[in-house]
Amino acid sequence: MAFLKGRSKDSVGYLFILPWIVGFLVFTAFPIIYSIYLSFFKVTITTKGIQTVFVKFQNFQQAFTGDIDFLNKIWRFTKEIFIAVPLIVILALIIAILLNQDIKFRGFFRTIFFLPVIIASGPVLQKLMGQGVTSIPGVQESFIYQMAAENSDFFLAPTLMYILDNTVVLLWFSGVQILIFIAALQKMDPQAYEAAKIDGASTWEIFWKITLPSLYPMIFVNIIYTTVMYSVSTLNPVIDHIKVNMFKLQSGFGYSSALSWIYFVIISLILLIMAAVVMFFNRKK
Repeated sequence: MAFLKGRSKDSVGYLFILPWIVGFLVFTAFPIIYSIYLSFFKVTITTKGIQTVFVKFQNFQQAFTGDIDFLNKIWRFTKEIFIAVPLIVILALIIAILLNQDIKFRGFFRTIFFLPVIIASGPVLQKLMGQGVTSIPGVQESFIYQMAAENSDFFLAPTLMYILDNTVVLLWFSGVQILIFIAALQKMDPQAYEAAKIDGASTWEIFWKITLPSLYPMIFVNIIYTTVMYSVSTLNPVIDHIKVNMFKLQSGFGYSSALSWIYFVIISLILLIMAAVVMFFNRKK
């Protein structure tokens, strides 16, 4: 009897998650499997329906040997993400520490930094970028920018130029990360700070020895979140390239599916590299 009662409770639990299971299978699992299937076919849409011709790895070969535009956009995106993600996370951390201080109108300032996440989307930001309002006015005529442009071979020059050109974009993408860092900062034990101050530790030492090591888990979360968010953004040229190829008669859904899976593998490798870097520094703390 107890066994039947337990089975009955399990059935009720499965019944509650059944809508999610059905939704996952229909809207997530099936499209994923179908896109893998299509990546090995040339897909043509005719009046008779969808026609597929098995081409083995031809779509993948075309992406690496015949689609120079795709390779250029992948390379540009890879360089951009390795610059943008650390900058966004560092900027979010600095703003979170400032907003965690005992200042007036703290809630108002937190809302200001989070508003872009709520009221705007990718197309809005794309429109703003087209109008040139996502960078500091006159920044390209400034002495710092001109120096960086003239010494572009210097390893910090591209990073500096990227920051100045995309200041608003970096702030735009940092809203959620700021809230995550603030939540982590508010959960820290104040006694650890008091003990460090009694021992004569400076503010700088407290940050490096207590605050930053305690935030490593949230830094890892924010790096993963920012990478995924940036990789699916409408500002991403790779996403736009995949969408364009999706509706081409000579390539179609098969080729765009292959591009999507190549892109997925690249994003996965980037995530693994970033995770390895964070874990390396986490071990050294």
